[in-house]
Amino acid sequence: MMDKPPEEIANHETRDSGKTSGQQPITACLLGAAFFGSLGSSFIYGYNLSVVNAPALYIKAFYNTTWKERYGQPLAVETATLLWSVTVSVFSIGGLLGALSVSTIHRVLGGRGTLLLNNSFALIAALLMTLGERAKSFEMLIIGRLIIGVDSGIALSALPMYLGEITPRHIRGFIGQFNGILICLGVFTGQVVGLPELLGQETRWGYLFAFLAFPAMLQLCVLPFFPESPRYLLIERKDEAAAEKALQRFLGKNDVSQELEEVHAEARTQQTASIIQLLRNPAVRWQLITIIITMACYQLCGLNAIWYYTSGILRGAGFAENLLPYISLSTGGIETLAAIISGLVIERIGRKPLLIFGFSAMAVFFSLLTVFLNFQDSVSWMPYLSYICILAVIASFCSGPGGIPFILTGELFEQSYRPAAFMIAGTVNWLSNFAVGLLFPIIQEKLQSFTFLVFVVVCVLGSIYLCVVLPETKNKTFMDISQSFAKINKIPAPSPGCEMELICKPNISGKLQDAKMESAL
Repeated sequence: MMDKPPEEIANHETRDSGKTSGQQPITACLLGAAFFGSLGSSFIYGYNLSVVNAPALYIKAFYNTTWKERYGQPLAVETATLLWSVTVSVFSIGGLLGALSVSTIHRVLGGRGTLLLNNSFALIAALLMTLGERAKSFEMLIIGRLIIGVDSGIALSALPMYLGEITPRHIRGFIGQFNGILICLGVFTGQVVGLPELLGQETRWGYLFAFLAFPAMLQLCVLPFFPESPRYLLIERKDEAAAEKALQRFLGKNDVSQELEEVHAEARTQQTASIIQLLRNPAVRWQLITIIITMACYQLCGLNAIWYYTSGILRGAGFAENLLPYISLSTGGIETLAAIISGLVIERIGRKPLLIFGFSAMAVFFSLLTVFLNFQDSVSWMPYLSYICILAVIASFCSGPGGIPFILTGELFEQSYRPAAFMIAGTVNWLSNFAVGLLFPIIQEKLQSFTFLVFVVVCVLGSIYLCVVLPETKNKTFMDISQSFAKINKIPAPSPGCEMELICKPNISGKLQDAKMESAL
């Protein structure tokens, strides 16, 4: 060993280090932070995707009654449609506002601090929407939907950033999928509590929104006992002692000098980049294009159309009215199960195969759904095939596209570009969400049973792009990912030696210090 050059020593110890970090167990602290962080964030987002379906008729009746008491005449059909459309779509507007503000909040409070502050929006929204009926004010309900949208916009950016910063490289995908799993669990919970036997009644629908306070309060009480992101503590607060303690708790080991040195090196060579700097940097151009396309496909692939209008689709498929709440419940259960399975296999299969499989399978089942819907009036058992296709579409989405886009946003960009990247990804996400909610009823009216062919095109194009452009990011460092994109970005491939120079530095006597290029992070 003594006769070998320093580079070979470093490479040898790097390989040994990678093996060690790969065998590192998942700590209870890391699992707890991932679960409770997701519970008060992505769970609330998922809950709000489905919770308006069950009480929709009661909310519309409340609007009409309130209008008649105020103005002495019934609510016009056009005005009723407008108010309901605003109630649904204002959630996306709030989400966009939240996504645009998350970078600033994150810079000041860090990942954990942002999530804790975000609970205040959830609590205020729950209060407004719960008391809106008693106060005879549909404005309170609409404002509450706007505020809970802000909460969701912040959560869907702050949570993936926090999870990405606290998670070892070899389980980034598994921990990152907590975001997608809790979204699906939130959708399922909204369907369960919205059943007629529970809160889906004319006298109880207001309590559906009061339920929002429960996960927010639980996160507010528990998350402070978990550490802040070590990267934030060291890079932003310059608190090395706190960063060291955080790493020790998250990684479950006392010696974290290797991980601390990695963050130190990152801090020495990086400054937080603005959106303009991100857009102008050719070294991350195709990473940014990939995130934009992936996040647009996440919303435009058609699943939100099913979430927002599940009852209408099933009713059109021929199912009896009294069965609709329970059929919708089964869709929520399927998506939760698919998301859990995806989280368990993502570190074995990888991000790219799951994304391509998910979008491709959705295209196939949307095509079959179109065929079945065209024949449902002529064949008695055809509606059941339509229902199976709906379940298959949902399972396909949650197997990959439902959570991986958020993981990729954190993996394709280094720390300095990550807040700006999440801001752009969040903006695309919420604008696409708003577009689907606004345009789907119009498209459905014009195309009828051929509506889903639009989503087939989106899924096919998304699959082709990901197959051609996206490299696999499983268990790779940012340097590896940068090298994968170097050719398409038309820049020289980053030299591994540059990364080595950050860690392998000679001391004053000229001797090589411990050469450990890669850490668990």
